[in-house]
Amino acid sequence: MPHTDASMDTLRLAGDELADATVAALFDRGEVGKFNTLMRYVSTAGAPLPDGLPDVAREYLAATSAPPAWVDWAEMEKARLFFIDNNVHITTALSFASMPACYVVPHVAKLLSASHGLKYPAKRMAETGQFTVYLMQPGAFEAGSRFIPAAQKVRLLHASIRHHLNREDLWDAGTLGTPICQEDMIGGQMFFSMLVLDSLHRLGIHMSQEGAEAYYYAWRVVGAMLGVDQEAVPKNLDEARRFLDLYMIRHMGPSAEGAHLTRQLIDLYEEVVPGTFFDPIVSALIRYLVGDTCADWLDVPHTPWDTVVKSVPHLLGVLESIEDRSPFGAWALDRLGQLTTVFELSSLTRGRVMHYAIPEQLKKDYGVSSAVPRHHRWTPPAPAVS
Repeated sequence: MPHTDASMDTLRLAGDELADATVAALFDRGEVGKFNTLMRYVSTAGAPLPDGLPDVAREYLAATSAPPAWVDWAEMEKARLFFIDNNVHITTALSFASMPACYVVPHVAKLLSASHGLKYPAKRMAETGQFTVYLMQPGAFEAGSRFIPAAQKVRLLHASIRHHLNREDLWDAGTLGTPICQEDMIGGQMFFSMLVLDSLHRLGIHMSQEGAEAYYYAWRVVGAMLGVDQEAVPKNLDEARRFLDLYMIRHMGPSAEGAHLTRQLIDLYEEVVPGTFFDPIVSALIRYLVGDTCADWLDVPHTPWDTVVKSVPHLLGVLESIEDRSPFGAWALDRLGQLTTVFELSSLTRGRVMHYAIPEQLKKDYGVSSAVPRHHRWTPPAPAVS
């Protein structure tokens, strides 16, 4: 069904009933510390659960141990191949478009400040990158994979943040609705799917309609496993365009937290890029992918690279021509993309595995209050008409 302001307002009132009840029980029984300690040993699907795990946690893990019954596995394989073919471009879009888009929604920026802290932006980037890599591995939903346990933990992480913000009266629910509500979860799903596809198109990446649809489909599956109401989720790219446009019109704007998080993100990637000569390309890429209005709200600086970065689509076009004409070139570029993704992720994680633990308390110094509110090439759906 087409979403309206009224239907979006309803989505702002809903959280995730199963995960919320599980987290509430863990806190009520004082079992969060035990849960976090034992869950560090649960990293692969199908592994025996450790002795001493609270019963409520066992019940939750059993209920969320499998993907939804409606999954089309052929479509998921298409999505995996699409990711392999475009992994470095997808990583670029996630880093320089999806994350800044989160920051341009003031209440989301405030929430991220409270839950992750402003001094460790690498943590959220590492978690996002690791989660996506797990998703796109062969057998991601089979025994021995790391994706399902990661999804189970992320879902509980979201529920724990809702629990803290509500219990500690750090969230203006009357103005903002439920923290990490269904509207915001679907919005996040759009940032990591529809907005990534938009960014790849802006970078001049050739995508088939089939590949774009498969990638979006994979994130619908992810949303289902993260507790997103599937009745409300856009079912195709046209519906996704309308939802994303309406969501951004409703919420996007400037905020101090958004600008601060963006500055931390820029500093982080300038550290990853060797030397200093190419540092300005980080800001230039963000500005190019999110547009001048959003970039200005986030205090993204103008640099001499703002003009240079506009030639990126032409350069990528040359590389894709090499890929199309030469099997060896295709292999070499895919391998380079894989190595680039691994290098970036290892730089963010410092070689460690991110465990998605339930925080026993939020940062005390960042309260959250009301906010100011190749063939058949794919092209993005037209912007929704307001």
